[in-house]
Amino acid sequence: MSIRVARYLDGARSATGDAVIVDVFRAFTTAAFCVAAGAREIVLVADHERALALKRDDPSLFLTGEIGGRPIPGFDAGNSPSAIERLDLRGRRVVQRTSSGTQGVVAATGARRILLGSFVIAQATVRALRGATEVTVVAMGHDATAESEEDAACADYLAARLRGEAPDAAAVVARLWAREDREWPEWFPRRDAELACEVDRFDFALAVAREGDLLVARPLR
Repeated sequence: MSIRVARYLDGARSATGDAVIVDVFRAFTTAAFCVAAGAREIVLVADHERALALKRDDPSLFLTGEIGGRPIPGFDAGNSPSAIERLDLRGRRVVQRTSSGTQGVVAATGARRILLGSFVIAQATVRALRGATEVTVVAMGHDATAESEEDAACADYLAARLRGEAPDAAAVVARLWAREDREWPEWFPRRDAELACEVDRFDFALAVAREGDLLVARPLR
């Protein structure tokens, strides 16, 4: 298996083979929590206006996402796993827009297949890639343009697991907390980061299918 780690929006655009688009804080942690809460699928979009238009056509949709980290007016929830963890989304269709993760998914037009990447579904993601010949792991970073420790750490962790190595997940997570900023904004509670660092909490991967002009993620067990 050929494994390459790339970064940011340019990395997503250049991704080939099977692409894992990594966004730990918080897009694809939130996406996993939506599925764990019962959502049947997640439509990934780059533009919040498109999400709102989809909801106008189908009011049953559940919108989650952020701009600049903050919840989007008209959306049902922000980009926050702690806001999702106690909800009942059974059978719901979710639409997600974020500043990094969903931008990377939309940009990865050269990938044969796309999976969403985060710590909470790490092992299931690695399992879903068994048999792949070429994998690009993309750490989306902050606003898809700058380094974020958690995405870089998760991308490196996934790449190591794909190579058959056994990195110490607890040590990886501990390093992320070593330089914790104690000032957590109201729109990004500490609980979100705690949940995002629960390695292998869920037993499903999230694989993206192209369906017409939509990108739809569904659980793969």
